[in-house]
Amino acid sequence: MPYSGMLLRPAQPEDALAVARVHVRSWQVAYRGLLPDGYLSQLRPEDRAAKYDFTHTDPQKPHTIVAEDNGLITGFATTMPSRDPALPNHGELAALYADPDHWNRGIGAALIVAARTRLIGQGFGNACLWLLDGNTRAARFYSIDGWCPTGELRTDTVWGVAVSESRYLRSLDAS
Repeated sequence: MPYSGMLLRPAQPEDALAVARVHVRSWQVAYRGLLPDGYLSQLRPEDRAAKYDFTHTDPQKPHTIVAEDNGLITGFATTMPSRDPALPNHGELAALYADPDHWNRGIGAALIVAARTRLIGQGFGNACLWLLDGNTRAARFYSIDGWCPTGELRTDTVWGVAVSESRYLRSLDAS
């Protein structure tokens, strides 16, 4: 159940640094032991913020929804049409992160519902996501939400580091 005061809204250009703070802090906590400590320690929100574009309205590009609590961005979810060539008619949950100081407060649950609603509104009946191998916390979260691993694996480069990921799929028709 979302906690009192949470607002879900589209990200705005002025949110870039706050979203980047959530993104970096989440990586530094959730991926400790999965990615090199030195790499995680050198991540800087200022570097990440420069990569976001919250100004466009192009439905083919990523769209970010933020969770805000009394003016503080505590999480975000990014959706888009699937980048996976094998899934051309799927939507994609490209990112979903909550600030570690706010875990277990319903932010992720609220954001994933908002992300699915956005993808359904874009006409997608199914969605995919790629999950960092070994991220058992996220695997459990997505499983509870109805996402299923397909067994498809890939190596991708994210923020300059090679990562192993597993693909998950979900029907958007199911609640």
